[in-house]
Amino acid sequence: MHATSVNPIDYRLRSGEMKGLLPGGFPRVPGYDVAGVVADCADDAPFRVGDRVMAFLNSARGGACAEFAVCAIDAAAKLPDDLSFEKAAAMPLAGTTALQSLRDHGKMEPGDRVLVNGASGGVGMFAVQIAKAYGCFCTAVASSDNRDFCLSLGADEFIDYEQVDFTESSKRWDVIFDAAGKSGYWDAKDVMNPGGHYVSTEPDVKGMLTTVLTWPLSKSGTVMLAQPRSDDLKELIRLRKAGKLRVTIDSRFELTQCAEAHRRVESGVDRGKVVMTRGVA
Repeated sequence: MHATSVNPIDYRLRSGEMKGLLPGGFPRVPGYDVAGVVADCADDAPFRVGDRVMAFLNSARGGACAEFAVCAIDAAAKLPDDLSFEKAAAMPLAGTTALQSLRDHGKMEPGDRVLVNGASGGVGMFAVQIAKAYGCFCTAVASSDNRDFCLSLGADEFIDYEQVDFTESSKRWDVIFDAAGKSGYWDAKDVMNPGGHYVSTEPDVKGMLTTVLTWPLSKSGTVMLAQPRSDDLKELIRLRKAGKLRVTIDSRFELTQCAEAHRRVESGVDRGKVVMTRGVA
């Protein structure tokens, strides 16, 4: 393992907030994002020892914050030479979450109007760019300090949530993706077009349970837990190669500073991802 990144689920799991909602017990090694070099693999694997790869680790196991990590073959992808371990480590969980939320759960189609709430964060920055790459009109919702950043990602319009509540807007959207987990289906349903979809990462337990309990009534609301898939990692790499996806790193820490990195994410990240490296070239 050369690099990993911290996601909100990491500190929520560590704190016990997600107890009973995710498989696997304690003790456990935190972390789901991995970028590094293959140390060993099955003879029939599509990788060889020494290959540069990134991987999205299984939610029941985790284990990215260590010298070595174990992943399924179908949850890893080779890295192009021009993609650094740091930037690769920022992509698996957040990028896959954004991709699966919009494409698979939001049923996003070219020409759709897509709103991303929490557009400047780790998942949100990927979501804005993916929506644009798939030919959609994208509205980014974030704080005023992040307006220029969101527009630089390709957003067509920006809403400052401190000044405007998008759930009270006269505008309508086909897909509403709450990458911050701050709204709910019942808040957003009135600003969705007929046949539209609401998708949330729901990183807190209360929001997750509310969505699960109300889903039979809403049908068009979805709680999102990303599934590791090598094809989706390859799609993220393809989008990056095409110049349609860039990775922004908020801050960098050594693996020995894991506690500080967790505190940084827990305190709120303005733009992009928090990455940890192991001090190997």
